[in-house]
Amino acid sequence: MAILFVNEARTYAKINKNIYGHFTEHLGNCIYGGIYVGENSAIPNVRGIRSDVVAALRQIRVPIIRWPGGCFAEYYNWLDGIGPKENRKCIVNTSWGGVTEDNSFGTHEFLDFCEQVGCEPYITGNICAGDPRELSDWLDYVNFSGRSPMSDLRRKNGREEPWKVRYVGIGNENWGGGGNMRPEYYADVFRQFASYIRRNNHDLYTVACGSNGADYEWTEKLMQIVGPRMNGLALHFYTMPEYYRNIERFPWEKKGPATGFDVANYYRTLTRTLDMGPLIEKTKAIMDIYDPERKVDLVVDEWGAWHLPEPGTNPGFLFQQNTMRDAIVAAINLNIFNQYAERVTMANLAQMVNVIQSVILTKGEEMVLTPTYHVFDLYKAHQDAMRIESYVQQDLIGTEETQVPGLHASASVDEQGNVHVTVANLSATDAQNIRAVLEGRKFSSVHVRYLAGDMNDHNEFGKAPRVFIRDMQGVTLADNEFTMELPACAVAEITLH
Repeated sequence: MAILFVNEARTYAKINKNIYGHFTEHLGNCIYGGIYVGENSAIPNVRGIRSDVVAALRQIRVPIIRWPGGCFAEYYNWLDGIGPKENRKCIVNTSWGGVTEDNSFGTHEFLDFCEQVGCEPYITGNICAGDPRELSDWLDYVNFSGRSPMSDLRRKNGREEPWKVRYVGIGNENWGGGGNMRPEYYADVFRQFASYIRRNNHDLYTVACGSNGADYEWTEKLMQIVGPRMNGLALHFYTMPEYYRNIERFPWEKKGPATGFDVANYYRTLTRTLDMGPLIEKTKAIMDIYDPERKVDLVVDEWGAWHLPEPGTNPGFLFQQNTMRDAIVAAINLNIFNQYAERVTMANLAQMVNVIQSVILTKGEEMVLTPTYHVFDLYKAHQDAMRIESYVQQDLIGTEETQVPGLHASASVDEQGNVHVTVANLSATDAQNIRAVLEGRKFSSVHVRYLAGDMNDHNEFGKAPRVFIRDMQGVTLADNEFTMELPACAVAEITLH
């Protein structure tokens, strides 16, 4: 029997709600068909934005959305996506599938989408093909309340009041497709852009391009040269199951199938995703040397499980199914982000709809909520709560090749005094008997919601969902302890009053 220890008396950092953020890019059917269908679509929409998708995202309290990329941002010009749609410039999306991009979803549509969802926007500036003036003009367009050429243009295009966009990424993956820059060069470019765009925007939260996985030299150079001039340092890390032994570089050729995988692949995937912990720990250690007061946040603005695209789909669209294995990946990563909440203040799952590890899949008027979506539902109570001590005494499980912890957990207390514990059973085959021991105060009740299924289980179009949240029956609290059996390959939220 595993022991789950939870101590409300020992509190740590506040879990920033933005850890539960998402990422949308002009990639495949993420935007077009997934979020935006146009005002004339038969699919219910508000100003072209799908009403079913908005309602689903509001349910999981999405706090922040990153846009327009990603790689797409590396050559995006925001001026192409404003004004009457019939006059907008068409371009070729050379990063993703070579399809024509008509820019019918641009700045106004994205910020309308964020307002409908009730979340903050996080925009990524183009520093590869753009210049500081271009990004500064974009920020004047969305933020400036006085008279200027850009704010007047905004009014001409139908928006009187500014949106007050705060979060701005200065470039994307500039160590790769975003310019193949050296860290020293990128650091100087960041300083140039950051100083220029603040002229009319004093409350900006600027995010610098951080490392490609475990490129600690990039992290150290950025901390040395940029330091407190940035508010956040981005980190990108993807879970690719066939490449679990080394986290040095993106191994594009090492992705495996999204469904139909075996137990060995399942545990390799979990081993790979558990590398997020030491990656953050080592990155944090470098940041602590140059920023002991922790004025610079760590922003994991691209993360998720990246598998092979579904057979028969455009490989440049990165459409993949989403199984209970992906739910476990999500649970592990969110627990890790919670555990490092003193430094990690934002994370953005890649990507929100129809791309990589999506929370939502769409096909025409149909919408499917994935197992990953339900994990975000189970974890939403952690948003802006205080992390508290939690510990699991357990055995390792897995195969001879790979061993992982049997359980993975984090815990918090919200403003109303309710304690929320999220725990995942990483075993693909065996239920876990858990004895929970509670400290800090006397609790009177316990409620458990959970998600469980075979590791390959997923929800499909046109079929009743196989994976959904259930209430666990028969869990009773006595003398600040309770026992529960968590099924194999399961994620649970335990609420204590």
